[in-house]
Amino acid sequence: MSVGKTAGGVGLGGLIIYVLISMLMGADPSEALQQVGSAGGTEIVSQSGRTPTAEEEELAVFSKQILAGTEDVWTEIFAQNGKKYDPPKLVLYNDYVQTASGTASAQMGPFYNSADQTVYIDLSFFTSMKHQIGADGDFAYAYVIAHEVGHHVQYLLGTLQQAHQQMSRVSQAESNQISVRLELQADFYAGIWAYHDNRKYNSLEPGDLEEGLAVAAKIGDDYLQKKARGYTQPETFNHGTSDQRSRWLKKGFSTGNPALGDTFSPSYSQL
Repeated sequence: MSVGKTAGGVGLGGLIIYVLISMLMGADPSEALQQVGSAGGTEIVSQSGRTPTAEEEELAVFSKQILAGTEDVWTEIFAQNGKKYDPPKLVLYNDYVQTASGTASAQMGPFYNSADQTVYIDLSFFTSMKHQIGADGDFAYAYVIAHEVGHHVQYLLGTLQQAHQQMSRVSQAESNQISVRLELQADFYAGIWAYHDNRKYNSLEPGDLEEGLAVAAKIGDDYLQKKARGYTQPETFNHGTSDQRSRWLKKGFSTGNPALGDTFSPSYSQL
C-alpha cells in the first residue's frame, strides 16, 4: 500500500505470533519510559539498551504514517458526529516496556492500554509476523496498528469501559464472549480506517485487502489453537474465529459506515 499523509509519530514492533492473538488486547503495564527517539505522538523506547535495526527504523517511519492516517480518518468521523477525537500515542519498544499499568514484555503482543491511551508494539513484532505466518505486506502491518487504534476508539466512545465492567461480573466463558465482541469491533474499525484512507488518498494497491483478510484469518482463535495443539476449545476463544475476524474487517472496509459495527447486539452465534 502507499501512504497518504504523514503526521507526528514514529513506530512499530515485535513478538511471537501465537501470543499475538491470545493477547492482542493484553494486560496493561506502568509509568514513564527511557526514550531513545520520539516525534509527535510516537516514541521508540529501549529498556534493554538495544539499538533498533535499520529495518525496525523503517517500520517505525511507516508506523508513524499509518498512525497519522488513522488520526485523519477518526478525527473526521468523530467531527461528523459532533465529537472530538483525541488520538492515542504509539510506543515502540524492544524486549519489555513500562506503561501506566505495569511492565509489559514482548510476549504480550501488540496491545492498547487505556490507562495511558497508548498503543504498545514490540519492535520485533512484524519480523515475527513475516516469518511465522507469512505476513510481509504493508497492509498487514497497517491492519495491526489500525486494530489497536480501534480499541482506542472504543475507549473514547465508552464501549471499552462498559465491556470491561461486564466482564468483571460474569463467568470466564461469558467474559471471553464479550472479549470476542470487542475484538471483532476493533477489526471492523480497522476496515473503516482502510475504507476512508483509501477514499481520500487512493492508498490501497491490488491485493492489499486480500492480504489483510489473510492475516485476519491466520490470527483467528480456531486457527491458532488448531495449529498449536491440533484441536480447538471454542469456550476459550477471546478474539474470534478466522471467519469472524476476516468477515468483520471486510464489513468495515466494504461499508465505510461506523454505525454498522455493532458487535454487541447480535446473539453470539450470529457474529
